[in-house]
Amino acid sequence: MNRARSAARRGRLARSLRLSVELLAAHRLRTALGVSGLMVGVATVVVMVAIGADAKRRVMARVQAMGTDLLLVSAAPAPPIAGRQRQVAVHTTLRAADAAAIAAASPYASAAAAVVFGTVVAHAEGLNTTATLTGTTTDGMDIRNMRVGSGRPFDELEDRERRRVVLLGPTVARNLFGPADPVGRPVRIRGVPFDVIGVLRPRGTDVGGADLDNVVVVPLETAMRRVLNVAYVHALAVRARSGEHLDDLEADVRRILDERHPVRSGMPAPFVLQNQAVLLRTARGTARAMERLIASVAVLALVLGGAGIVSVMLASVRERVHEIGLRRAVGARRRDIQLQFVLESGILAATGGGAGVIVGLLAAGAAALLGPWDLVLSWRAAALGVACSALLGLALGVVPAARAARLEPMAALRA
Repeated sequence: MNRARSAARRGRLARSLRLSVELLAAHRLRTALGVSGLMVGVATVVVMVAIGADAKRRVMARVQAMGTDLLLVSAAPAPPIAGRQRQVAVHTTLRAADAAAIAAASPYASAAAAVVFGTVVAHAEGLNTTATLTGTTTDGMDIRNMRVGSGRPFDELEDRERRRVVLLGPTVARNLFGPADPVGRPVRIRGVPFDVIGVLRPRGTDVGGADLDNVVVVPLETAMRRVLNVAYVHALAVRARSGEHLDDLEADVRRILDERHPVRSGMPAPFVLQNQAVLLRTARGTARAMERLIASVAVLALVLGGAGIVSVMLASVRERVHEIGLRRAVGARRRDIQLQFVLESGILAATGGGAGVIVGLLAAGAAALLGPWDLVLSWRAAALGVACSALLGLALGVVPAARAARLEPMAALRA
């Protein structure tokens, strides 16, 4: 008995599904209108998810390039002093010895390095380019995620002896030497001759959009004495033993520097601390806000597409009143009429969702080719879009299905 009922139920479902497909194929314009709404909505979702995923990846990559367990101590801007002809832009209290003191005194610091920087013009083989000079130690290169792609890095002996060796960023190497390998060639930086010993790996841009590859890196002592001629440093880069201890490290560094460089009461500190954990949290917050925006647009697009399907199905009920009456007259039950219209709505939605995924993938690929984005596809988002559109179609098909099922056979035949 149960098997017979199940077989009969499956038979009715198969007949309703076959009939729904035939009716949708017979009314191509109406079917195309029902499909197009969800197709556009799902395609929009796929494109936005792809672009949003690439934007999130770029932001996080920029933060990673700067170091996620990094604490940066920068010299604070110096106030102007009345009557002094020569003014300085920043305080000149930080010293290279401060980095060694932090590494030795703080249990939360795994390494610390001094950094000097400035804007310089580099000359080579009749060409010149403006770049950012970074002078630091071998530990400083490691802390700032500076890796050598070709050639070799400088060592501590070259730093102590103030050797005139330089590492070029990819942008500088390309501007001065084109596709040729610059390792072993001479370069002049602010008129000082240097030997190129390596080229850094590409690092992209930072969060502010500055090119991290437009840089020349020289040993700290060389930069301070031979190029910039300063006795102070511009910044201290401190790496935490763990990203969880960045706040503790910040408190330790502030205490150590306050002891080494005391200031008068009421005066501002001559240095500024930048905690990368704060920047990372900000970047993650921005990524979450972007994800919420994409989800809102996705819901809106699906709802608008679903409204189109409801409109098409209600119009279909009005057009097929005589057909519905005839089916009821020859024995079709209310549930059979309801099932047919729900299946038609589900087929429209699933077809629109599938077509939307294809169109969205093509549009995302075109955006990646024509624009500055990389193609980052989320197959989970695509599958979820198809599933949600199909479920939405089934759910929204209940309204026109119920209206069709309520029609009385004789009244429908007379209509």
